[in-house]
Amino acid sequence: MGKDVIIACDFPTAAQTLTFLDRFPERKPFVKIGMELFYAEGPSVVREIKARGHRIFLDLKLHDIPNTVKKAMAVLSGLDADIVNLHAAGTAEMMRAALEGLTRADGTRPLLIAVTQLTSTDQNALEHELLIDRPMDEVVLAYAENAKNAGLDGVVCSPLEAGKVHRRCGSGFLTVTPGIRFADGEKGDQKRIMTPAQAKIEGADYIVVGRPITAAADPAAAYARCCAEFTD
Repeated sequence: MGKDVIIACDFPTAAQTLTFLDRFPERKPFVKIGMELFYAEGPSVVREIKARGHRIFLDLKLHDIPNTVKKAMAVLSGLDADIVNLHAAGTAEMMRAALEGLTRADGTRPLLIAVTQLTSTDQNALEHELLIDRPMDEVVLAYAENAKNAGLDGVVCSPLEAGKVHRRCGSGFLTVTPGIRFADGEKGDQKRIMTPAQAKIEGADYIVVGRPITAAADPAAAYARCCAEFTD
C-alpha cells in the first residue's frame, strides 16, 4: 500500500453511503467505515462496499480486555477489510491479543493499527481530563512504540506527529492521519489539524478526510483536489 486518501463515510445508512460512492465513477476511493455506519448496518455494509471494489479501513477502535478484543478481531478478520484498528491505550497485551485474533488460519490478516490520541484531544484535555501529565508528542510516540513492539503495522495519529512517529519507529511503520482540512475550510471539532499538502510534507502515509469531501457541493472535485495535494 502506498500513499492514499481515505474518505470517511460517516453516514447513518448504507443507502446514503452507496449513493455517495456512486458519485465516483472513474475511481474507487479507499473508504473508512466508522462506528456510526457499522452500528447502523452491521457487517453487511462492509461486504457490500468491498464487493463494489473499494478498499476499506474499518475504524471501530476496539478497547477492552485482551480476550474480548482477541475474539472480536477474529470475527472482524472475516470481513476482508484492508485495515482495522484499536486503541493503543488498551495496553501492549491487548494489542498482541488483537493481532493473534485477527490472523487467519492461513497466516493472512488485515493491517492492524493503533489509535494514539484522538485529533479532538489537545494538551489541556490530555492533562486535566485524562490526567496524563506529559507533552502530547511524548505520549503519541510512546504509544506508537508500544504498538510497534506489539507487532502492529502502524498508528493513527495527527499529521503533526506523523514525521516524528516515522523517525522513532521507522519509515515502514504506517501513519494514518485524520484531522485533515483544506486551507480555506472549516476546522469543525478537530484541534490538531493540517492541510493535505502539509500532511504530505510531514510524511503521512494515509490521510483520512471526512466532511471536507462528504459535505462538499461536489464531492468528486473535493476528492480530486485532496488527491492532487497529497499524492501528486
